[in-house]
Amino acid sequence: MRCSLRCVFWALLFLCVLLLYRQSCRIHMQSGIPKDGDLEQDMLELQDQHFLQLSTNLSRLIQELRGELRRSAFALPEDQQELQDFLHQQILRAESRSADRLEDEFMVLPFQSFSLRSVCQLETGLSRRPEEAELRPDRRNELNEALEAALHLLNQPEPGDSQTRRIYSPKHFSEGIFRTERDTGTIYDLAFREDNVPDFRRLVFFRPFAPLVKVREDLLDASQLLINIIVPLTNTVDTFRRFMQQFSEVCIGQDGLTHLTVVFFGSEKMEEVKGILDVISRRMKYRNMTLIHLNEDFSRSRALDVGARAWKHDNVLLFFCDVNVHFTAEFLNSCRINAQPGQKVFYPVMFSLYNPELLYGQHVPPAQQQMVVRKDYGFWKDDDFSTACLYRSDFMNAGGFGAFSARGSDTADLHLYRKLLHSGMMVVRAPSRGLFLMWHQTVCSSTEAFQQCVQNKALNEASHAQLGLRVFQKQIQEHLSRRQHMQT
Repeated sequence: MRCSLRCVFWALLFLCVLLLYRQSCRIHMQSGIPKDGDLEQDMLELQDQHFLQLSTNLSRLIQELRGELRRSAFALPEDQQELQDFLHQQILRAESRSADRLEDEFMVLPFQSFSLRSVCQLETGLSRRPEEAELRPDRRNELNEALEAALHLLNQPEPGDSQTRRIYSPKHFSEGIFRTERDTGTIYDLAFREDNVPDFRRLVFFRPFAPLVKVREDLLDASQLLINIIVPLTNTVDTFRRFMQQFSEVCIGQDGLTHLTVVFFGSEKMEEVKGILDVISRRMKYRNMTLIHLNEDFSRSRALDVGARAWKHDNVLLFFCDVNVHFTAEFLNSCRINAQPGQKVFYPVMFSLYNPELLYGQHVPPAQQQMVVRKDYGFWKDDDFSTACLYRSDFMNAGGFGAFSARGSDTADLHLYRKLLHSGMMVVRAPSRGLFLMWHQTVCSSTEAFQQCVQNKALNEASHAQLGLRVFQKQIQEHLSRRQHMQT
């Protein structure tokens, strides 16, 4: 294309020079010959014909070059042609054209069904709704685009069709299904039906995935990236002793780049807490610990707010934690990777463990051996926003917990989470295989939230199947007794 543009430029320049030269020669010869000279007049006419022929040839050449430019503008370069070939291969690979031979039922990728009003989904997400009416904006735009594309094709007149066609509208949409194949793209299968007509018009669309494109490449130096772990604490000293045991193993023994800030409420067991910290400090020769005492009613948000503001050094990475939370050294690295000052905050999803007495009976293993991600051992606690990795500057710019810090509301964690969502920074929300919420006894007081507390307690005790076995334990024992009696 650059060569063609260069040719057009030089051709136009050459034409201008010739026209100027022709005009100058015409003026020069007309000024130097007599008016009645027939020979000179014939020479001028001959030159006019010659220059006219040259001008015609150059004009034709320019038109040809312009046509070549127009054709090259619509032609795909080599890299775009490769992209087109790749997308075509994605369409051929997609299961929308032919079904794959699957090994068993676990290999089936189910569709989600949708109508104009809602989407029926198997993966319910945080809402826990099997049918979702209030869709995320990206999901709503995605399905609307598929619906609009289908209506456009249905209402497009066919060549030579002079009859009046039926105009399809969204009210003729019957149902649709869609699913995303992670290695190829998304399939949309839509069905339309006219009023009082038994036939359906079915359209299948496929949105292929494009090749991977590198967006950026960063080098993160984590050799000096300190994490300030803030832990609220009240009278649960035994739980704190177990927490400090895993802290000394993971943070002091393996990681080595952490600072512990403990915010203690009350005064009843203050000396015991000091003693635990002193033992760890002397035994491990560890000095990166701060104990803050607040002689007031316990408030988790108040503790985190005070602990974050107590740091007076350079901007530091904060980890909001609890004494019932256990983590690995790999998680601390995830905390460093997924948080970036002014740009990203990390909200990991903990794996909440069930009651170990219901799982293991009388032989409960140590806490380290309980930290296993399996459906019979626990669940992803995706409705909890208490643990977070964020820089102190981002926490302060967001206003901290604000008024929720003073009154200690149960929704303070969610309030901070929403403020960070509105801040323009990226909130990284992902399950972490190295972050566990250990089971602990929950006491539900007789308040307005008593029923909700009991429901959460039931979810944290055991899986649905395990709770069912306990509920029907009497019927199971009777069945086993009858069976044993029949055998004897």
